[in-house]
Amino acid sequence: MHVLVVHNRYSSAQPSGENRVVDEEVGLLRAAGHRVDVFERRSDDIATRSLLGKAAVPLLVPWNPAVRTELAARLRAERPDVVHIHNVFPLLSPAVLAACADAGVPVVATLHNYTQVCPPGTLHRDGRLCTECVGSAVSLPAVRHGCYRGSRLATVPLAVSLSVNRRRWWSGVERFFCISAAQRDILVRSGMPGERLAVKHNFVPDPGARRVGDGEHLLFLGRLAEAKGVRLLMATWDRIAAGGGVGVPLVIAGAGPLEDEVAAWAAGRDDVRYAGLYGPDRCRRAIARSVAVVAPSMSLETFGLVVAEAMAAGVPAVAAGHGAFVELVEEGVTGLLHRPGEAASLASCLRRITAEPDRNRDMGRAARRRYEQGFSPAVGLERLVDEYRTAIAVRSESSRNQWGESMGGSK
Repeated sequence: MHVLVVHNRYSSAQPSGENRVVDEEVGLLRAAGHRVDVFERRSDDIATRSLLGKAAVPLLVPWNPAVRTELAARLRAERPDVVHIHNVFPLLSPAVLAACADAGVPVVATLHNYTQVCPPGTLHRDGRLCTECVGSAVSLPAVRHGCYRGSRLATVPLAVSLSVNRRRWWSGVERFFCISAAQRDILVRSGMPGERLAVKHNFVPDPGARRVGDGEHLLFLGRLAEAKGVRLLMATWDRIAAGGGVGVPLVIAGAGPLEDEVAAWAAGRDDVRYAGLYGPDRCRRAIARSVAVVAPSMSLETFGLVVAEAMAAGVPAVAAGHGAFVELVEEGVTGLLHRPGEAASLASCLRRITAEPDRNRDMGRAARRRYEQGFSPAVGLERLVDEYRTAIAVRSESSRNQWGESMGGSK
C-alpha cells in the first residue's frame, strides 16, 4: 500500500506525544513493507521567518492556498492509495483537504485531541471541563475566554478555522480515527457523523524491558501543566507525606509551564525527586522501575500514552477515572482509578497501590496482557491497514455512485 502522511510537527521545545505517534506509525508501516511518504511542515521553522512572515502565520491557520497547490501537485504525481492526516495547525491548514479532493485521493484523519469541536482541542478551561463551544457553529466562547494560550487574539484564528472548515472536514474525510471510545462518544454527541468515526487506539512499541521486582518509585511522566493534574498531585503528596508517606519516593519527569513550581516544591525533599525532561531511553527505564505510573489528569484525555507504556512494561497505573483512562485501566485489575480532581481519592489509591505488593504484581501482569491484546505493534498495524482499506473502499463506492448518477442524468 502507498500512504502519504500529512503532519504539521509540533515544536521540539516541548515533548510531543503526537509527533511520536506519527513517527512510530510511519516506521511500523514501512517495516511491514508499505511505501510511506510524508508531507509535513515544522512549527520550529516559524522562528526562522522574517517579522512579516511570522505576522502572516495566523492568517494561514484557516486556509493556506500555497499548501493546497503544492500538495495537489504532489498527489497527482505520486498517486498514493490513501492520505493520512494528523495535525494541520498552524502551517498546513484544512487546505490539505481541498488538495486531496482535487486529486481524488481517499483521506483518513487521526483525531489526537478535540480540535473538531473545541478551538484549543482540550475541552478544559480554568481547571475544569469546558464544553461551551461543543455543538456551536461559532466558537465565540473560546475567543471570549482566550482559551488558546490565554490570549483572545491567538484564539481567533483557531475559532475561525473551526467555524469555516467544519463541513469541509466532515465531508472530506472518509474515516476519522478516534484514539479512544471515550473521545468518539464526545464527538458523536457534538454532532460529528458517527458512521465516519472509528476507534483505533494508539499502539506502543514493546520497550524490551519489563519491571523486575516490586519497583522503586511512583512516577509522573508528562507535561508539567495544570490540566495534567500536576498541582493536584503535589497537594496529594503533601497530604500523604504528612501521614508518614508510602515507603517509596515520587519521581516527576517532564517539562512545561509549571516546571519552576515543581522544582521549587521538590527541592530539599527526600520523598520527591524532580528529574527534568527525560529522553526516550530514560523514560523506558524509569517506567520499568516504577511501582506504578500516576496519571491524575484534570482534562478528558483522548488516550494516555504513559498508561499504555506502563502496561507494556508490566506496570500498573493510578489514573483519573474519566476520559480514555476508564477504558485503558480496568479498576483493580490493571491499575486503580481515582475520582477526578479529588486529592483524598488520589491519596487513597496511591496508598493502596504501594501497600499490597502481591496484588500490585498481579496487576502488573494483567496490564502486560492487556497491552499485548490491545496496544501492541502487531495489533496496531492490523487495525491501521484495515481502516485504510475501508476508506479506500468507501471512496471507490462513492465514486461509482457519482459516476452512475452522472450517466443516468445524461440519458
